[in-house]
Amino acid sequence: MRISLAVILLAAGMSVRASSAPLEAYGNLQTLDNVRISPDGQTLAYVTVAGGQRLVVIHSLQKKDQIDGLKIGDLKLRDLSWADSKHLIITTSTTALPMGMIGTREEWSTSQSFDIETHKDIKLLDKGPSDVQTMNVIAGLPRARNVDGRIVVFVGGFYFPGTEGRRALFEVDLDNGRTRLVKGGGEDTDWIVDEQGGIVAQSDYTERTHEWTLKVNAGDSLNTVLEVPAAIEIPDMDGLTADGSAVVVSMPSKDGYEHKHVLLKDGSITPVDKNEPDLNDDIHAHGSDRIIGGIRYTDKTDYVFFQPRAESVWKSIKTAYYSATNVEMVSWTDDWNEVVVRVWGPNDGDRYDLVNMTTHQANPIGNAYRDIGPADVSPVQWITYTAKDGRSISGYLTLPANRPPKNLPLVVLPHGGPQERDYPGFDWLSQGIASRGYAVLQPQFRGSAGFGWNLLSAGFGEFGRKMQTDLSDGVRDLVAKGIVDPKRVCIVGASYGGYAALAGAAFDPGVYRCAASDAGISDLHEMLDYMQREAGRSDNLNIRFWDRFLGVADTDDAALDAISPIKHVDNITIPILLIHGTNDTVVPRAQSEDMADALKKAGKPVEYVELEGEDHWLSRSETRFRMLSATVKFLEANNPPN
Repeated sequence: MRISLAVILLAAGMSVRASSAPLEAYGNLQTLDNVRISPDGQTLAYVTVAGGQRLVVIHSLQKKDQIDGLKIGDLKLRDLSWADSKHLIITTSTTALPMGMIGTREEWSTSQSFDIETHKDIKLLDKGPSDVQTMNVIAGLPRARNVDGRIVVFVGGFYFPGTEGRRALFEVDLDNGRTRLVKGGGEDTDWIVDEQGGIVAQSDYTERTHEWTLKVNAGDSLNTVLEVPAAIEIPDMDGLTADGSAVVVSMPSKDGYEHKHVLLKDGSITPVDKNEPDLNDDIHAHGSDRIIGGIRYTDKTDYVFFQPRAESVWKSIKTAYYSATNVEMVSWTDDWNEVVVRVWGPNDGDRYDLVNMTTHQANPIGNAYRDIGPADVSPVQWITYTAKDGRSISGYLTLPANRPPKNLPLVVLPHGGPQERDYPGFDWLSQGIASRGYAVLQPQFRGSAGFGWNLLSAGFGEFGRKMQTDLSDGVRDLVAKGIVDPKRVCIVGASYGGYAALAGAAFDPGVYRCAASDAGISDLHEMLDYMQREAGRSDNLNIRFWDRFLGVADTDDAALDAISPIKHVDNITIPILLIHGTNDTVVPRAQSEDMADALKKAGKPVEYVELEGEDHWLSRSETRFRMLSATVKFLEANNPPN
């Protein structure tokens, strides 16, 4: 549905406030998100929110006027990208059970292409090939190619050669929507397509055999060059080398992952130069799978580029924004002359700028959150402390603005995963809590990803054990430094962080005075049973992944009771807040419902908040703000900031 919007950006001023913004400003979705400049630098596309509805706006930089607007509505926007300077690709998702399918509701993604010249849109895979049964959902993001002067996208999807669905690679012409099945695959297949639209590599993972295979097009056919057993760590095709001569593959090793180059000319395998930088995410050239650089996350966002021009641009941007807490490159033109950056910190707020490398000027596009300016951003520090067993743990410490860092109330905010991490950049939840007067600690506890195999593997078997005490050891460190009042500490978390909040209440008595869990796990037996039912078999990748962290041999292991908070409600003496979305397809809401029932039966103080229509990721404005406001209200009642 096309709409008309008043242009609110490009002339937006940076508001400065004398006091904190209202809590709603932090809890609502970003009012400016997914800012993408077209490859030719003529057009800007972005996502905004009005009345709780997502809108995609397309803006001409040359005419300084709006070209068009599209209403996304309740669909959850997952990605915005330019196939070329004419076609904008919009990817959304929704929680559903497709018609004719048996099972439980899942999160399914779809994509559409919008032509900014004709103002027409095409839904990818909406009309599949006539000779095969397909679905209109995608698997992975569309990849654009210019094939013989035609702009097409290659996109993974599903087809049904029999009664079961299989992965497939489709090609969609963006001018007419014509779709063809390029190649069918297996249960988990991926492809690399070169600039001419030819398949140069294919990977397959078979869950039942735990085997990953790689085929490369060495000549006229795909030939198997690698067969790797992969029970938990699965190899991955990262892309092509910058010169296009080899596939870059991340291979499991005794120390995590290592990179290999598989030459396309003959399928031979060579190790990567040991001096090559270790990157967390790869960056591909526009319209290609060639890797031109990558992102390296430490306490800040950093980039490494293999092209001199791109590397020079990043160094200039980093120098220009030296005083910012963090700056990241969001989008750029093919010639690297214009770059969209997101910059944030107490002196900058949280905003998008358009940097012109010719004029050496940065023009503000707008605030990421309309009502959050520099005065509403709490300062963040990168800290390290020592756990009880001597391991060094790092983390982010957000301090409330305009308060001396002494005897502060603290909220411990462990991330989800657990094989995840907290990233540099504006974090709406920690900033929202800090705006009410609390210090917020986000520890990168053992088992976290992104800090090397040593820290990650140190979490194996430590679920509810040392992974948990890493959090309380951080509290003790801040207390010893005089920053935190030991009598005013609470713990809040979502997903695994929600489990950690409940475990803190059950297994770490005396540390916290309240705990809030959003979509957290309370009963590990039931959670593993749920994973088995979803997979249709007891031996599956999810179960193997969790067994390793849990330190158990199977889903019936009695040791699970020792680390399941629901089995230890008698130990809980502090108030508990439970929050869960009704559309959660990752952690079933029964995990919170059953915990609430158990606490009530035991006569423990508990409050349960159900978020109607919300998923695991808090993707909607209304329910995200409800989660934040319920959490802050709970904290202020049980751990007043003043």
